[in-house]
Amino acid sequence: MFINCHSHFSFKYGTMSVDALIAEAKAKRLDAFALTDINCTAAVFPFIRAAQKAGIHPVIGIDFRNGTQQSYIGLARNQEGFFELNNHLSNHLIHKKPFGKRAPEFDHSFIIYPLPERHFSLRQNEYIGVHPSQLNRLISSTWFKYKDRLVILQPTTFTSKIEFNAHRLLRSMDLNTLLSKLPAEEQADPSDRFYSYADMVARAESHSYLLANAQKLLEHCQFSFYFQAVKNKRDVLGSDWEDYDYLRQETFKGALYRYPDLTPTISQRIEKELELIQQKAFTSYFLINYDIVTFAQQRNFYHVGRGSGANSIVAYCLGITDVDPIELDLYFERFINLYRENPPDFDIDFSWKDRDEVTDYIFRKYNQGKHEHVSLLAAYSTFQYNSVFRELGKVFGLPKSEIESLIHFADKPNFQADQFGKLIMKYSQVLHDMPSHLTIHACGILISHKPIHYYTATEMPPKGFPLSHIDMHVAEDIGLHKFDILSQRGLGHIKSAIEIIYQNQGVKVDIRKVEQFKKDPKIKEHLRDGHTIGAFYVESPAMRMLLAKMKADEYLELVAASSIIRPGVARSGMMREYILRHVDEERRKIAHPVLADIMPETYGIMVYQEDVIKVAHYFAGLSLGEADVLRRGMSGKSRSKDEFQRVKDRFFSNCREKGHEDKIAGEVWYQIESFAGYSFAKGHSASFAVESYQSLYLKAYFPLEFMVGVINNFGGFYHTEFYVHELRMNGADIQAPHINESEYLTRITGKIVYLGLIHLKYLEKNSVEKILTERRQNGHFLGLTDFCGRVEISLEQLLILIRINCFRFTGKTKQELLWEAHFILNKRKAIPGPTDLFKKNTGFDFRQPTVPQLEEIDIRQEIVDQIDILEFPLDSPFHLIKDQSIRGIRAAELKSYLGKTVQIVGYLVTVKYTRTVKGDVMNFGTFIDREGHWVDTVHFPPVVKKYPFKGRAIYLIEGKVTAEFDFYSIEASKCERLEYWNGGE
Repeated sequence: MFINCHSHFSFKYGTMSVDALIAEAKAKRLDAFALTDINCTAAVFPFIRAAQKAGIHPVIGIDFRNGTQQSYIGLARNQEGFFELNNHLSNHLIHKKPFGKRAPEFDHSFIIYPLPERHFSLRQNEYIGVHPSQLNRLISSTWFKYKDRLVILQPTTFTSKIEFNAHRLLRSMDLNTLLSKLPAEEQADPSDRFYSYADMVARAESHSYLLANAQKLLEHCQFSFYFQAVKNKRDVLGSDWEDYDYLRQETFKGALYRYPDLTPTISQRIEKELELIQQKAFTSYFLINYDIVTFAQQRNFYHVGRGSGANSIVAYCLGITDVDPIELDLYFERFINLYRENPPDFDIDFSWKDRDEVTDYIFRKYNQGKHEHVSLLAAYSTFQYNSVFRELGKVFGLPKSEIESLIHFADKPNFQADQFGKLIMKYSQVLHDMPSHLTIHACGILISHKPIHYYTATEMPPKGFPLSHIDMHVAEDIGLHKFDILSQRGLGHIKSAIEIIYQNQGVKVDIRKVEQFKKDPKIKEHLRDGHTIGAFYVESPAMRMLLAKMKADEYLELVAASSIIRPGVARSGMMREYILRHVDEERRKIAHPVLADIMPETYGIMVYQEDVIKVAHYFAGLSLGEADVLRRGMSGKSRSKDEFQRVKDRFFSNCREKGHEDKIAGEVWYQIESFAGYSFAKGHSASFAVESYQSLYLKAYFPLEFMVGVINNFGGFYHTEFYVHELRMNGADIQAPHINESEYLTRITGKIVYLGLIHLKYLEKNSVEKILTERRQNGHFLGLTDFCGRVEISLEQLLILIRINCFRFTGKTKQELLWEAHFILNKRKAIPGPTDLFKKNTGFDFRQPTVPQLEEIDIRQEIVDQIDILEFPLDSPFHLIKDQSIRGIRAAELKSYLGKTVQIVGYLVTVKYTRTVKGDVMNFGTFIDREGHWVDTVHFPPVVKKYPFKGRAIYLIEGKVTAEFDFYSIEASKCERLEYWNGGE
């Protein structure tokens, strides 16, 4: 009889999770009810699962509303009905159309209208819903004589007074209004909750037929759904056998390219994978990914295939990945096996500039036909600690300062909150983790065999592609396996660098010769020395330090490094142990014999996700299926805590049966527990390593063009300033933006690098477009007067260009140009109306001003202007130190001062904040010395407390020079920010 129930996926309206709804229905002894979220279908499949498990007959539908104004409710009689309702909702959401008072004709759905004032003819599938509060009105209504078409309409939105209050708070948030000003019509009735059958009979008084009719509707709705079946597009060419034949043909074609010597071992591996792919019905999944990368290659888009998909030799032969699973001994079962229920997973990275075009291709290619088959995968933005405090604070009308204070102090001991503070703290707990709204999954795309609206409604976010209402967990549960199309800046660096190399040197670079790169001596040297600034994934201070300590110069060493740098391995102490065993063969002997035998390549230390499976299987005797449950549980992907706990208990009991001491078993478990959630699959690490090699090749042989590519893609570990610094250290002539030479982005000519106009922080894009358009159409500017005559620009914008020295070609000083700019633009303002004052390439038609004698600018003022406009200096920042007598050693001298206390003056690059085992804050600093060389420092908790970092500046660091594995750093005992020159003094 409950045909209008809301979960918290009625965003900012409902308050109950699906589990809470089911629990409340069970408590009221209901055997059926309908979930009808407001304009949303996110909870449909979790509801069906939970209801069936609880012995409740699930009915699904949609509450179609304009805001809070209910137009009608749709109940799906079957799967076709759900398709109808989703089509209807999607059409309105995508085109932003309000719902009318009448629903369209549906063949497989029931429609219930809230009791209307006027009578109209009902279709066979349409009913009138009567709220218990409307019974008196019903008796005098013309609808009263149509009793067979009337049903009880008892909405369910919350379960208690607290949840009703939470509902009102959500409504206030949605309307961005104070709770005290929330209109009554914008909130639900306090009685909108579940009641027992006896209570509903009492609420319906003598109108029990309303209950009976509603119950009949629920009984007529039978939504059968087979969760296990794969719902992805089943065939690409028209039939399963054609798809498989094509996949086999293309795989062996690629194999001949990848393996000129196609050995029986390789052929057998391919045959084995193809057989398993066919058995698991994943043929089309591979072919669609193959189609995507083929399109990308035709468009000259670079990609990286990573994730556990790199374990597949079929994927390698098709070019989906560039990782050879034979070389790395990657087993396919980590990706697909007969017992693995979760779907395969290809993560395909494209440049951030190219991904949208790839996404557009997928939608165009696989949406052919009358209905949509493709959508973006959704995620749910939920209320978290800070966000819910801020939202509730606004609803209660608190000023921003009080809200921020409450956020900061609420979790502190002995904190005394006022009345509103207590309410915010109370209801933040009620709303915590509740979904707030739909958002877009970082990379997931769904391609279904049947139209996508059989599974979800869609809407149109600003991204411009339809968005589903289901997230990755629901999609996986119903058999819709997502395609992961990601973007990253690293590929943008590579693509841009290759284009710049060709423009600047006329050289065409083939970036796919990875096997040659692995053996290149110059790249090996860069790796050993940690000379990796700008290179994908290996440029952070921690990674450069790790590579230098390992003296890594082999592919497999880089693969291992990209995994052991992850937080879990480092935190457990196993990263240091790995380095010790890597550099000292004797140290490897302390490894447990079983672990050393399982993982000889990594000296008996777990480094990859696969190692968790190996250890659980071979060391603890778990089945491969149980081992995978363990791995997924550690990474937060397990959906059953009970199952994970069972496997954990089995781990320890099996260890005892195998004769392993409890202490050893505990240590192994600690290793698993420490890093399993953070580690990479080996294939994933190998994919990253391939891209790192490509970046390092460009850095080693084309360092200037590569760094310009990094700068123009605005992505990397460091601020743009330090990529400009790297250019300078490699011999580039760095030029500030130039009015006649600079483009929007940074460009290079020979060894001269002109920074792009985009780097001028306060220069508007509209101004840049005007300058570039005029220059392209009518040639270079002859001077400031000529520029002002040809480009309409404000004085404020012009002064930015002058202060950064854009007009230095005129031979005039910055002060002279600033004086002239005021004179010229003020003169222009004084001439009213249309004028032929501006004459092409002749400037203004009036006497040139006589500039008075002006004082020469100080280099320090130049640097201050650079920092203000570019956000970083082009000249040495060390000129800004007020006391130039302060000196220290050079970074190049650290080795000769090992064990001694030294002073060094360093310009701060970056700080890493971390915590000790006791929870105290400690820092790792990275600096540049006066000569431009890098210095690494360690700041333990007592030093951090006494000498905290105070922003980007130059510091005087004092401390002891230490070395570990020939990597030198300073253990700081003192770190003080140096005072800067002040031009006003």
